[in-house]
Amino acid sequence: MSAVVHQLTHAFLLVYAGLFPIVNPVGNAPIFLALTRSCTDRERRALALRVAINGFFLLLGSLFVGSYVLEFFGITLPVLRIAGGVVVAAFGWTLLQAKEELADQRTAETARGPDAATDAFYPLTMPLTVGPGAISVAIALGSTRQPISLISLCSPLWL
Repeated sequence: MSAVVHQLTHAFLLVYAGLFPIVNPVGNAPIFLALTRSCTDRERRALALRVAINGFFLLLGSLFVGSYVLEFFGITLPVLRIAGGVVVAAFGWTLLQAKEELADQRTAETARGPDAATDAFYPLTMPLTVGPGAISVAIALGSTRQPISLISLCSPLWL
């Protein structure tokens, strides 16, 4: 049983260590607050929960299905790693070189209108929280993961 727990802990820490710096929730918090400044605290909490759920399922899907998509299109893992690194570097360079942008021009009415539910996915989940870099890291981690067999999980229970 301890080998299975060790294997699960190792997998969790590997995924956490790989994705946390790319997703960067601490660095994205001020951006989220700036984009939702016209929302009330209750609306902001609900929106943050939807963004977290969307991001979780997007990364989980990338982790488990991404390697099959790569195989279908004939993309190798080294190409994905290089492309993901280039995307992250280009995004970082853009952030370093960006001049101060104008404030968000949306009024409170448009922020609370029917588009508020779609804001949870775009732009808050997809490009802001879980961008191309995070998806490429999730796919790379998913394609190199060691599958845990159901028999090894259940075998200590039968002993």
